[in-house]
Amino acid sequence: MRWDGQTLDSEVPEALPGLARLNNLVRTVRTPEFAGITFHEVLAKSALNHVPGQSSMPFGWTINPYRGCSHACVYCFARNTHTYLELDAGKDFDNQIIVKVNVAEVLRRELAKKSWGRNPVALGTNTDPYQRAEGRYQLMPGIIEALGNSGTPFSILTKGSLIRRDLPMLAKANERVPVDLAMSIAVYDDELQQAVEPGTPSTAARLATVTAARDYGLPVTVFLMPILPYLTDSRAHLDDALERVAASGATAVMHAALHLRPGTKEWYMQWLEHEHPDLVPRYEAMYKFGSYAPKAYRKWLADKFRPLARKHGLNRGDLNPTTGTVRSRGLRPAAQYSPEPTLF
Repeated sequence: MRWDGQTLDSEVPEALPGLARLNNLVRTVRTPEFAGITFHEVLAKSALNHVPGQSSMPFGWTINPYRGCSHACVYCFARNTHTYLELDAGKDFDNQIIVKVNVAEVLRRELAKKSWGRNPVALGTNTDPYQRAEGRYQLMPGIIEALGNSGTPFSILTKGSLIRRDLPMLAKANERVPVDLAMSIAVYDDELQQAVEPGTPSTAARLATVTAARDYGLPVTVFLMPILPYLTDSRAHLDDALERVAASGATAVMHAALHLRPGTKEWYMQWLEHEHPDLVPRYEAMYKFGSYAPKAYRKWLADKFRPLARKHGLNRGDLNPTTGTVRSRGLRPAAQYSPEPTLF
């Protein structure tokens, strides 16, 4: 197997309790290049995940080569998924990373089945496939190759500039199947960005990655998500953000207000109390009755966002409500393979 040749510098015999019950756990390891991070290597039983959809979109398919994410975004909606393994939604989510070391091999077998309908597949729906661990485990090239060779359209949502490594492969795959990329760039103030997303590439590095992908002819939607109430929702911040997105050559842009699910809410509010204690009462009032910002706030934000996007000549991206990522062109009829994005 390809991963057998990888060497990590310290093997940790004691797996954490929830992981110890997994019969597919290979080993738990640490390495000096990733200080403070523990990798739990597992053998995936399956690669493709079937996601129930809405009435207009009955299902979706996703691949998540990693669980947990060293990007350490304090607002990450996926944090609570770590509790299924008796890991916490805070530091453990950032530092205890599950790696499906055989995911590409399993995927090739699944895509070779006669029953596979070549439905579009989304990556980056839960945790980032181009987080730092990908630089070591290199799972994505095998996944891209498998999807492209099987005639399966796919989309990728990431914050990781590491995707630049695979742009030639993605461009080649795009000649055979629709490949849709989305770059998540939520914060355009450098100091705030490092505080709220401490493990991510800088905003400038991600915008440069958008430009690089566009140079390869790949469509790229920028996800200006989440917009943080009272922190990144000012007209000045959004105007600057959209100007920079337009300059990057992005195909389209999408926005959404912060939502705080259980697990994420506690971690985000702890950060907010430390960094912006004056905002805690406002957030408590705003998210008192649910995970989503109030409808009135979301309308206020959209009314502000739309004219600014038009000002900068940006098109509106197309969201797949089933997977929460950019809608694959493979979901459209062949006659609509390369339509112009919708104007705001």
